[in-house]
Amino acid sequence: MHAIKSIARVAKLSSLLLVTALFYTKSFAQQGRQIQDFDKGWRFNLGDVAHAGESATSDTKWRSLNLPHDWSIEGKFSKDNPASPEGGALPGGIGWYRKTFTVPAASKGKLTYIEFDGVYQKSKVWINGHLLGYRPNGYISFRYDLTPYLKYGSTNLVAVKVDNSVQPNSRWYSGSGIYRNVRLVTTAKTAIDQWGTYVTTPQVTDASATVDLKVKIKNNAVGSKTLNIKTSIYDAAGKVVATGGALPSKEQFNDTSFTVASSFTVKSPQLWSVDNPYLYKVVTEVLDGKAIIDNYTTTLGIRYFNFDADKGFSLNGKPMKILGVCDHHDLGSLGSAINVRALERQLQILKDMGCNGIRTSHNPPAPELLDLCDKMGFVVMDEAFDTWEWEKAKYDYHLFFKEWHKRDLEDQILRDRSHPSVMIWSIGNEIGQQSDTSALRIAPQLAAIVHSLDTTRPITAANNNPDTKNKIIASGAIDLVGYNYHEGEYAGFHDRYPGKKFIATETTSGLETRGYYEMPSDSIRVWPETWDKPFVREGNNVSAYDNVRPPWGSTHEMTWKVMKKYDFLSGMFIWTGFDYLGEPTPYSWPSRSSYFGIIDLAGFPKDVYYMYQSEWTNKPVLHIFPHWNWTPGKMVDIWAYYNNADEVELFLNGKSLGVKKKTGDELHIMWRVKYEPGILKAVSRKDGKVVLTREIKTAGEPAKIQLIADRKLIKADGKDLSFITVKILDKDGNVVPDADNLVDFKVNGEAFIASVDNGDPVSHDSFRVNYRKAFHGLALAIVQAKEKAGSIAFTATSKGLQTSTLVLTSR
Repeated sequence: MHAIKSIARVAKLSSLLLVTALFYTKSFAQQGRQIQDFDKGWRFNLGDVAHAGESATSDTKWRSLNLPHDWSIEGKFSKDNPASPEGGALPGGIGWYRKTFTVPAASKGKLTYIEFDGVYQKSKVWINGHLLGYRPNGYISFRYDLTPYLKYGSTNLVAVKVDNSVQPNSRWYSGSGIYRNVRLVTTAKTAIDQWGTYVTTPQVTDASATVDLKVKIKNNAVGSKTLNIKTSIYDAAGKVVATGGALPSKEQFNDTSFTVASSFTVKSPQLWSVDNPYLYKVVTEVLDGKAIIDNYTTTLGIRYFNFDADKGFSLNGKPMKILGVCDHHDLGSLGSAINVRALERQLQILKDMGCNGIRTSHNPPAPELLDLCDKMGFVVMDEAFDTWEWEKAKYDYHLFFKEWHKRDLEDQILRDRSHPSVMIWSIGNEIGQQSDTSALRIAPQLAAIVHSLDTTRPITAANNNPDTKNKIIASGAIDLVGYNYHEGEYAGFHDRYPGKKFIATETTSGLETRGYYEMPSDSIRVWPETWDKPFVREGNNVSAYDNVRPPWGSTHEMTWKVMKKYDFLSGMFIWTGFDYLGEPTPYSWPSRSSYFGIIDLAGFPKDVYYMYQSEWTNKPVLHIFPHWNWTPGKMVDIWAYYNNADEVELFLNGKSLGVKKKTGDELHIMWRVKYEPGILKAVSRKDGKVVLTREIKTAGEPAKIQLIADRKLIKADGKDLSFITVKILDKDGNVVPDADNLVDFKVNGEAFIASVDNGDPVSHDSFRVNYRKAFHGLALAIVQAKEKAGSIAFTATSKGLQTSTLVLTSR
């Protein structure tokens, strides 16, 4: 299979590689490349400004800010915003960013680049009044060479115009601005190219692993020079475990590039897996004599994997299912501006659920996501496009596909192909041309682009019409047949596609509102066909019993029952891990975010989270719901998710309501109980011994606020975050399930409130304020560190409630 095929040895090992190349004849600083964080000290103007790319245009009245930045999340929700509720109901527009900076005279004779990880969208970049280029794709990474236009030892001006004014251009919330990180990179004139290393592990055993490395050297020098290239592989403890390389062909290079191929052997390798994501470092140095003129570090995970038509997916020879979720790129109330800690928190919540896979729906992600997936152990489906040549949103990427798809796809593969977490490439999601003969042309073209740069991973496409009329599948371009939904057709997959390999690229689309419940719970309700019409509930709520689905999808339990049954079903990516801004199915306005998430927009798990935890992990689970505040005499359905036990017994005010056991393929058990105030207690047992006990108590009136920080110690780096859960409690410490108290927040010390949320898909309050109403008893405040160490006092107050203060530390 793709990841374990043996390839021919490219050369013999040697500690130093003799490379003939042309090189700039003047001396320069004896050090490697310099990478400067370029996020700080920008000025921003919302609205177009004539000639803003020119130095003569003043920006003294513009706003000062640091990147990454998403201006849309700062705006007001309105159904009249051109993005529409589908796009998050927030404003777009045109924005300008400018920054002045100085390049030292010592950098003259080197190359200086500016690198953008993503700008949404249609960006143009100027340096000192010179237009460098244009990139319409809002998700792609790119760079420009500043060198010809720089003033050394004096002030330079970079200006960026971002145009997100022509809307709708997305089917979900995109955000607006320079919303990913920016760097200034300085290298010698002969140096490793951008994304210039490519590492693979073609042969892996317990005894040894072959590591192949290709290094692309870009040469912009004049005059002949003999250089050496040295590569070393370090383990996680910093010990060198392999060195060596290979000779390139000997030829003269002028304003061009060449690739050096090397091969290494790592003895007794630690294998990368989702449970033990062990990482090595590959450090490549370019030397002029003893001086290092360039260096480049590549993350290495030694692993092999396989997709089998009958047995499904295996990693390092061990069968496993990919238990994944789809997620958009927004970070809830923080918007689309990338923040590593916010991403890490999302992945930690998913990992605790048992999730081991991420699909980057439906575009290339921020590179930090892949770094985290490498470190934390997730299998990634890296997706390129949501549309090809046909329109989905009126002004979306179909307008640019013909001109830009090759460059954009190449850049994505080059950037991401050395990440061990990336194991699947997706060339498209629910492409409108699935049934059109143009797919017979386009799909092979895209596959050829991928294969020209990487042959170690299979290609898929996410097909919402995966029948035999599908032209993407018929083209033969994809290695894995991707199904979006159609869960009822999984069992007959091999009848339809004999010998083909299966991946569930998108599943489920269950609908829930955290903390809201309707009775009875034991029937599947399909929106809108077989439930009340119109599908409207007070507050635009959807019952959280996992019994509501859209016409195209299934409930969570329905999908997982099928997925776990057949070995050939290699894995699944649930729609979605987290609620996201935009696409507020089943409602439109006043809803402005989705209901699909297993976890709400604020990061609070819905009840179905614990179904997955009970199925996908070995940790003991017993979760009962709903809350226990109802009208006396009302019949209430009590559900329990559990594992590591034979049975669960339920008690109400000390009286047993009976023992329940899962039978057949059941994933939960249920009691129908007449409500009376008091205490519900569930006890799980295995072989007669108690495993876990859980209680839910009738809550009284709101009396106080509880604050719980996910981290009380944060870095004083201007970026780190503490996520503070705000709970409304009664006098006895029980969460009040219908509490909607308005809570005010105040921070004293070296931090500020980055955003607030509560998980309510209908709230139109700004995320950038210092207050929030509780939603079903919970709210969230996100505190961001400044750049000075110190103590941080976070205080929450609400009329009639006991005030609460939490102390954090930044250092």
